[in-house]
Amino acid sequence: MAAKGSEEETQLQEMEEEAATGVEREMESDEEEGMGVEDSDEEEDDSSDDEKENEAEIQRLEEQLSINAFDYNCHVDLIKLLRQEGELLRLRRARQKMSELFPLTEEIWLDWLKDEIRLTKEEPNRDKVNDLFERAVKDYICPEIWLEYAQYSIGGMGTPGGIERVRKIFERALTAVGLHMTKGAAVWEAYREFENAIMSTMQPPGSVPTREQQELLNAQLERIHALFRRQLAIPLMDMEAAYAEYEEWSERGISESITQQFKKALQQMEKCKPFEEALLVAEPPKLAEYQAYIDYELQEGDPARIQIIFERALAENCLVPDMWAKYTKYLDRQLKIKDLVLTSHDRAVRNCPWTMGLWKSYLLALERHGAEHQTVSEIFEKALNAGFIQATDYVEIWQAYLDYLRRRVDFSKESSRELEELRTAFTRALDYMKQDVEERFSESGDPSCTIMQIWARIEALHCKNMQKARELWDSIMMKGNAKYANMWLEYYNLERSYGDALHCRKALHRAVQCTADYPEHVCEVLLTFERVEGTLEDWDAAVQKTETRLTRVNEQRAKVAEKEALLARQEEEKAEQRRKAKAEKKAQKKTQKKAGEKRKVEEEEDEEDEWGDESEQPTKRLKGDGDPGFSGLGTEDFMETESGLFGRKGPATKKADALGAKKGRVVAAEARKVQDATMDKRNNSMSVFVSNLAFTLEDPETKLRDLFQGCGPIQQIRPIYTSRGTFRGYCYVQFEEQRSVAEALKLDRQEIDSRPVFVSPCVDKNKNPDFKVFKYSTSLEKHKIFISGLPYSCTKEQLENLCKEHGTVKDIRLVTNRSGKPKGLAYVEYEDEAQASHAVLKMDGMVLQEHTLTVAISNPPRRNVADKPGQMMPRQLYGARGKGRTQLSLLPRSLHRQTAPDSKAENGTLQNQSGGSVGGPAAAAGASGLEAQSKPLSNADFARLLLKK
Repeated sequence: MAAKGSEEETQLQEMEEEAATGVEREMESDEEEGMGVEDSDEEEDDSSDDEKENEAEIQRLEEQLSINAFDYNCHVDLIKLLRQEGELLRLRRARQKMSELFPLTEEIWLDWLKDEIRLTKEEPNRDKVNDLFERAVKDYICPEIWLEYAQYSIGGMGTPGGIERVRKIFERALTAVGLHMTKGAAVWEAYREFENAIMSTMQPPGSVPTREQQELLNAQLERIHALFRRQLAIPLMDMEAAYAEYEEWSERGISESITQQFKKALQQMEKCKPFEEALLVAEPPKLAEYQAYIDYELQEGDPARIQIIFERALAENCLVPDMWAKYTKYLDRQLKIKDLVLTSHDRAVRNCPWTMGLWKSYLLALERHGAEHQTVSEIFEKALNAGFIQATDYVEIWQAYLDYLRRRVDFSKESSRELEELRTAFTRALDYMKQDVEERFSESGDPSCTIMQIWARIEALHCKNMQKARELWDSIMMKGNAKYANMWLEYYNLERSYGDALHCRKALHRAVQCTADYPEHVCEVLLTFERVEGTLEDWDAAVQKTETRLTRVNEQRAKVAEKEALLARQEEEKAEQRRKAKAEKKAQKKTQKKAGEKRKVEEEEDEEDEWGDESEQPTKRLKGDGDPGFSGLGTEDFMETESGLFGRKGPATKKADALGAKKGRVVAAEARKVQDATMDKRNNSMSVFVSNLAFTLEDPETKLRDLFQGCGPIQQIRPIYTSRGTFRGYCYVQFEEQRSVAEALKLDRQEIDSRPVFVSPCVDKNKNPDFKVFKYSTSLEKHKIFISGLPYSCTKEQLENLCKEHGTVKDIRLVTNRSGKPKGLAYVEYEDEAQASHAVLKMDGMVLQEHTLTVAISNPPRRNVADKPGQMMPRQLYGARGKGRTQLSLLPRSLHRQTAPDSKAENGTLQNQSGGSVGGPAAAAGASGLEAQSKPLSNADFARLLLKK
């Protein structure tokens, strides 16, 4: 491994020197060609500014990589920028550094290869480009790179042995990607074209070939026939075209055996075609589709086809550790080809270095195929520096390496270099877990001291060194394990197997004294041991010790039980107090509710009596009417809270109002009669509640019937009117069948007269107070993103086209107000969390129609105020005087005081508990000013009020 790295560094240095020479020549030629050519100062300034900006960005990226060399995206950005600037030497270094840490993608490799091919056109440099191609084809199975490799090798076919070298590369390409169902045919066609070109040079047109030429020509023809036969026996997409081409090319026709092989391959291709079509229409990374394809090929059992489908899946899912683990496991157990197995393991750990299981499998594969000890040790050191995410991962990788070292030792010898190396490794493992792992994770990862237990057992079993084993177990017990019975029993079993009775007795006596979890079991083991091994004195001592220990344990348990019982009683008392408080609060609320219902019934009766007179009602008076403090306003001033406007009342149209009121009362009376007649037929389980309809909606029953007629037969529609005959904006739709309700709920937020309609289940909230109408989640949704700053003209289709570039979009919801107008907000649901996170990274800060988008993971605010029944809204939600938002505050803002939670407002002045005015003289002055509106205050008066604050 080290030799390979030094060879790559030497090769890189040589290529840099040659490139530097080429760059100097290009600069000299540019200077010669540019003599006498004058550029404008403006163009020079622009180019210099761009170069400075790019150079600053390059330095920033290089500095970032010096801090974190494993930043993949930073590597990609740096290579892209250096290639744009034409910095060849630095570009080579950047590519080399990235290739040492990560497998490069197909795009990066092709750009690198094309740059080197363009700059190294001389024959002596072809070997260096060939070496670069060899590195490229090892990262991933890529048909495009193999085709580029073969095409480049054709350029050197004029050298001695060049044709055979090209054929070897083509044969390797066929072995690697010839079975690729969709792209393998391109390699076969390129190989045949190469052989056809050679055959065209063997016989000049119009000449009679000699005997030797005819033999060469026949051999070449047979070679092309063999290529056709081999290709037609392999299931590939569009293989019928290859068969037709062979049929046209062959002068001797196609034999029956070839036709049978072709039909068999065609049948196999038809079986694979559904999987290929699923991959074609699926969105990246296509993991589920590839998994289904792999399972099918595993059932078929063709090793070559299994390998190619695994390679295709890994090319698009290179960061999925489970896929690599499944592939390497198959290679270890089935193919067992050394070069293929070890190469695949190396690629696996380079793609997913954080996965301990892949490193562990790699170490086992190296040992299984007889790799050198130096190689295994180097791979283990790389694993330690890979940066695992759990402390236990380091314990497992150390165990795997220590197992490997133990298997190298010949324990028939008293001492050996391998044994000393094993003991040194055990010591280093303990130090590493204590220093590096504990410092990083704040835990050792090995609380049971598994590594030390293995070491002690090796010393006792293989080395016959019980003294060292006892020292190790003393260290284990001192690390907090002495209170566990299972640890003492492990030590006892070790002494029982390889020690003596004296040390067994000592271990059990210490266990009885120290065990805290299962002392009865340890006492029983001690008594059983003395029955078999001990004398009478030993038995008496064991009985006395166990009885004393168990008595003490029972006393401690009794104290703990008494304490727990006391805590349980306290908790029960607290729970009982909470229940009583809750019952009292519920009773109080019930009393208030009954009083409110009684008051509401009285008001409705009074209202019905008033409307029974059919006389014109007076305009509703404001709260300040009749108050001396508001006498200056007159009775004509009012606020229109429905429209949000304010101003003076227009000319009175008493006759028109009377006619409208009379018509409205007639409509309301008719609706009430219909509703009273159908009272017995109402069924909430077969009804839906429709709200957010416009108050001005004409003939709501007809329009709702048109909307819901596709859901099923409708029994009745009940629009709700006020006593004046005005439509309240909601109604009930009752169906004849239960299944129609589910279909109707699907029409939620459909528009009627450009206004979204809310459709929800018909539920009596008095019987079901916990029923929630709001159907969207109010908690963190990691698979969903929230977008703000959208232009109001943005449609659902436009947003879907924008978002589907970053993953599979399952649902999009544009947020609107109750009138259906967009708010510039949207929720987009992706298939999983990874796609949502990717979309946030790519879309946040994006500009759409001159609007900058803000994108984040969906985390809607909680609806606490709306969800808790009976909870009052915060005081700040209302106007300055505790009224509606649309009402005008007559108190100047400079004199406005926030309302205290427990205070009561009286005529704009806040009274405290003692009767004084809150806010001191200024507030009192403000109140007196309001009460004396007949004498308007001047600007000077307001200035004096401000100075008194």
